[in-house]
Amino acid sequence: MGKPALFLDRDGVINVDTDYLYRIEDFEFIDGIFELCAAYQARGFLIVVVTNQSGIARGRYSEADFDRLTAWMVGEFGKRGVTIAGVYYCPHHPEVTGACTCRKPEPGMLLQAAEELGIDLSHSVMVGDKERDIAAAHRAGVRETYLFDAEAQTTEASRIITSLRELL
Repeated sequence: MGKPALFLDRDGVINVDTDYLYRIEDFEFIDGIFELCAAYQARGFLIVVVTNQSGIARGRYSEADFDRLTAWMVGEFGKRGVTIAGVYYCPHHPEVTGACTCRKPEPGMLLQAAEELGIDLSHSVMVGDKERDIAAAHRAGVRETYLFDAEAQTTEASRIITSLRELL
């Protein structure tokens, strides 16, 4: 049996969601993200980021821009003792590149991470800020899901949270 993972969406969970974020100077971590990851890592979870990045398909920024920001972000976690086991992203958008199997709500990124990192999906956890994050997790076999959205009234997730600290 593989290890469980804490799957995190990026924009809206790790950082404040600003449209088409690709510059380090615009990146603002969400309160509690480092503590959440450290707590799950201490419990034996791999920390994995799964993020739709349609800005690449739309020409708002390049894959090199995304890679630069990702390397910086992973380094910031590392400075706090948290290892990001993998960052999986979908650079597509159906209106630009056509359908794909990786863009959430499709489960492709989670399934790829599970295969490459030896993850036990049934004992993993997903934290997302959109219903498509929850749907992708469920389609991949992740049962424990949290929707991080103060405005949400209903969800397919296990629970709605308004602070990442609720999961500590």
